[in-house]
Amino acid sequence: MQLYGHNTEEFTITGFDQLSHQKLLGFLIFFTYFLVLLGSVTNICIITTDRRLHTPMYILICNLALVDIMYTTSASTTMISVLLAEVKTICYYSCMYIYHLGDIEECLALSLMALDRTIAISYPLRYHSILTNPRIFLLIIASWLIGIGVMGKVAAQADSLPYCQPVIRYVFCDYPAMVRAACVDPEPYWMISIILGMWLLGAQFTFILLSYVKLIYTVLRLPNTESRAQVFNTCISHFIVVFSFYAPKLVTWLLTRIGVTLSLTERNAILIAATLLPSLINPTVYCLKTKEIRRRLVQILTRKRITAKR
Repeated sequence: MQLYGHNTEEFTITGFDQLSHQKLLGFLIFFTYFLVLLGSVTNICIITTDRRLHTPMYILICNLALVDIMYTTSASTTMISVLLAEVKTICYYSCMYIYHLGDIEECLALSLMALDRTIAISYPLRYHSILTNPRIFLLIIASWLIGIGVMGKVAAQADSLPYCQPVIRYVFCDYPAMVRAACVDPEPYWMISIILGMWLLGAQFTFILLSYVKLIYTVLRLPNTESRAQVFNTCISHFIVVFSFYAPKLVTWLLTRIGVTLSLTERNAILIAATLLPSLINPTVYCLKTKEIRRRLVQILTRKRITAKR
């Protein structure tokens, strides 16, 4: 058997080979990707062009939209290329690195947004002095530096693996797919995945849950029902976004823990859903549930309609 070793930079994606309706799935992924770009770019444009929205909460929404674009693009372009253009060879550096960087940044972005809502509701009078725009930018920059540093380690680990065949049986090249494609015992190389999982699902998700406990405790102490409803309405958008991101990961983890063996098709389906759905839901939720973004969008659309009539 030929050993490709460290010189393997391109891999062949075979995760869709057994699928009977490849073009249909390709168009669905393409359409979903288009909606993600449309929604995320709309949020970014609305926030960056309206000075009234240059506040910590909206800066974090803008950061999440940028992460969604990167996260979805890394996987969607690969799948669209395989399914529609029938180009199955990819460079794993750009695919794997950007995909996992987006995954990490999505998690950190949600944690920062949870921190923002917790401070805003628990300490409303001190909120603007605690979370200033410069501090938010520093936190965002720090989160990106952490993600880049972590992914540098993951990429170095994957690059050190020898490969018997440059073939990946999954729908794009994440780290587990790279390990399974290598000519080595995969067990020692799962440690980095376990550490990342404990950090993302353990530390970060636990932090978000604790922030919600704090929020609920604060809300229940509010004097009237109207104030409680207003605060809950403010937090519901973030809750939906967090649920859509973590639910597929938790389901996969639970199924693995209880000994359920997923087929390759089932794993690929969960992987596609976990990658595309959160990035599709995020801009939709913030456009519909955030009053200021919704108001600004209506103003832009109304102005264009009036201009068109003239």
